[in-house]
Amino acid sequence: MLFLSCGLVSSAQDTFSLSDGSTMTIDGSSTIHDWTVTANTMSGSVKAEDTAPKEINFDVDVENIKSERGPTMDNKMHAALKKEEHPKVSFKLSEVKNESTLIGTLTIAGQEKTVEVPVKMNASGESIKLAGEQKITLQDYGIEPPTAMFGQIIVGDDVTVKFDLVFVKS
Repeated sequence: MLFLSCGLVSSAQDTFSLSDGSTMTIDGSSTIHDWTVTANTMSGSVKAEDTAPKEINFDVDVENIKSERGPTMDNKMHAALKKEEHPKVSFKLSEVKNESTLIGTLTIAGQEKTVEVPVKMNASGESIKLAGEQKITLQDYGIEPPTAMFGQIIVGDDVTVKFDLVFVKS
């Protein structure tokens, strides 16, 4: 009985939920200027054994990815991300390759790709922090880079997602 209970304790998983202190921005460029948008509504959870992530589910609401340049840019971005058909961008962990690389499925605009995401991971008994950045090529996800001013302004095909996510014990 003692061995059985020790085995259950050592394999217990803790669940962590995304905290409000988490941030995510997306940086890109266009033929006129560089730009940054912010993911304002995110949700997620981590299941971990001894602070090592075993399961990560993370979502961003496309509707609440906003720029400082106003609704015209936001509307073009939301249309490019196919907000109506695919209202969320998501990441689901497949494996932890090592302490600084997560492998998972990234879904953007309905297109799924396996990605390796470099991270700085800090874990304690009460929180797990994941920080890093990931370069994404829009056309890899079937996204046509948006244009404006009758094609005079064209968004670059590459963007960089920067994240600082804090998951706290539920």
